[in-house]
Amino acid sequence: MSKRIWIKQWAQLAASMVLAGSALAAPLKIGVVPGVFADSVGVAAADAKKKGLDIEVVEFTDWATPNVALDAGDIDLNYFQNSNYLANVVRERGFQFVSVQPGILSFLGLYSLKHKSLADIPNGGKVAIASDPINIGRGLRLLDHAGVIKLRPGVGLLSELKDIAENPKNLSFVEVEGPQLARTTPDVDLAQGYPYFILASKAFDASSGLDYTSYEDDSWAIQFVARQDKAKDPRIAEFLAIYKESPEVRQAIDQFYQHDHKLYRLTWLKD
Repeated sequence: MSKRIWIKQWAQLAASMVLAGSALAAPLKIGVVPGVFADSVGVAAADAKKKGLDIEVVEFTDWATPNVALDAGDIDLNYFQNSNYLANVVRERGFQFVSVQPGILSFLGLYSLKHKSLADIPNGGKVAIASDPINIGRGLRLLDHAGVIKLRPGVGLLSELKDIAENPKNLSFVEVEGPQLARTTPDVDLAQGYPYFILASKAFDASSGLDYTSYEDDSWAIQFVARQDKAKDPRIAEFLAIYKESPEVRQAIDQFYQHDHKLYRLTWLKD
């Protein structure tokens, strides 16, 4: 091998090592929404930094951008969606995503700032529900479970307003983007609500729900989601282990929910 060729190959190898080193030095970027998900990931990030793992927490205020950012490679993980929401967005958008770990199961609630019970909801009352397909279905099933409406038999996760078979109080429904439901609650008779948004916004008492989805299985837990081609990144595995095992993370979650277990469940803790 000539000296010139050897020098060229060495330079190429050195350049590739620099690029690899830069990639390893880059922070692991995790997209979250405000509230307990941002808070708990932030605590885990601080713990990870002590162990030499650099984490950057990127906060979003809607449910569309975190997946767009993940698909573009602007972030490495996101933590805001449940398995059913993920499956639907993958089906609709063709994203090559995979869940790498379940996290907090935050229950859905029914809230009213005008009435003290579901029986008090008046005829012709207005009900606010989420606007995306998965959470419309989730809210309608909770209303069915609570006896407010009755869905036609056999409807699946993507039930819609047209699937309401019985509406004895002739309620009207208004669709609102999920993160904005807490703000809408004062203006309607009944609203679907997410305790983590309510607690984060301090809009009203998150424990005042008239019913909750405490019957739901872990498919409704919020998932850590990665692109399929990035899911084996060892930094992800290291961070997820920290998130699960850190006493500080668990304490932060419990404190956020005010230790009220009708609002949430930690899926990685099994009796």
